[in-house]
Amino acid sequence: MRITESRYNRDRRRHDLAMRLLALEARTYTIRLFTGLTEDRVRKLYRSYVREETPIRRRRGRSPRQAGYFLRAPAVANDTRALASTLVLFGAIRTRPELRQAPALEQGHRLCDAYETYREVVREPLIDFEHGELLAHALARGDDLRGVVCRGCGAFNVLERGGRPTPRCCACPAPLPEDTDRIAGADAANATDPTTELPRRSLHRPPRRMA
Repeated sequence: MRITESRYNRDRRRHDLAMRLLALEARTYTIRLFTGLTEDRVRKLYRSYVREETPIRRRRGRSPRQAGYFLRAPAVANDTRALASTLVLFGAIRTRPELRQAPALEQGHRLCDAYETYREVVREPLIDFEHGELLAHALARGDDLRGVVCRGCGAFNVLERGGRPTPRCCACPAPLPEDTDRIAGADAANATDPTTELPRRSLHRPPRRMA
């Protein structure tokens, strides 16, 4: 009985996550990666529950891979800091190598929680979910991007590896350390309460864009 109940709960969480990812316009491949569902099952979910009720865009092609996207334009860089802050708050950035082997069901839910919060914080979000997943992956690896919390004001900064030798905080004139630990305490395995992952004052809100 317990085995059956556990399997039911797991399948239900997969279904719920797939529906959340569909609503966030994730690609079929991404949904399969996080849920373990087959491509046919994902398409059936879309046809049965989503297509007729809500007009949701279905993205085609390969998922984004260029981490440089996040810092090229000032407006996108502002959104990047806001999204990165929510990713850390919800424990959606897995820094330990053993936690990065494959996307998990719990990781998918954490990413959805973080991205949905980002869309509530930012009036006109510029970053889609697929790029949000790329940002979480890039910050976890730390090869192209690194996250730094300002010791002066507590704002969360996203910096390019090998960028300016003396970077400064995005929210105050304080200089940022050149070499820092990679987002301490943000592993999903250790995250129990999102509010303990990062001081709330570090949730950088970009300036509101005019409608």
